[in-house]
Amino acid sequence: EVRYEQPQQLVLPWGPNGEQRFWYVIVTVTNRTGLDVDFYPQADLVTDTFQVVPAGRGVPPMVFDWIKQRHAGRYPFLESLQNVGNRVLEGEDNAKDIAIIWRDFDPRATGFNIYMSGLSNEAAVVPHPVATDDTGRPVPIYLRKTLELSYGLRGDPAIRPAVEVVYKGQGW
Repeated sequence: EVRYEQPQQLVLPWGPNGEQRFWYVIVTVTNRTGLDVDFYPQADLVTDTFQVVPAGRGVPPMVFDWIKQRHAGRYPFLESLQNVGNRVLEGEDNAKDIAIIWRDFDPRATGFNIYMSGLSNEAAVVPHPVATDDTGRPVPIYLRKTLELSYGLRGDPAIRPAVEVVYKGQGW
């Protein structure tokens, strides 16, 4: 089971322009399968201008500290995506609250999608339709079930703090 909050901005008072902006979402993963499961999550943010921002890349550890402090009341055991353990134990009491953080993205973007994989451990291997290995066999392609969250940005991109994030839906 996956629950998530809407993306939020965090502006820290340092960086090349006197401030640096980050985006984050808090995800809660609860394992109700009856078994403990392996957990290898990954998340990318993709703008409508085709910029791909991998979670955690270019994000100093202190950004997570600020987020954890900001949400300490509601998420006392918040973990960062980069440091979350690779097992999710079964049951409500073992739910994981995870902060997924991205550096700021293209200011011209009017929307973005978040792609999270590794949440369900569902995967498939399919043959590549064209590429082959040295023996002439199709190269295997590994597919992971991926949650897609779609958002629009409403407002003047020049005034990034005032931009409203509009939820458009989810898909797998």
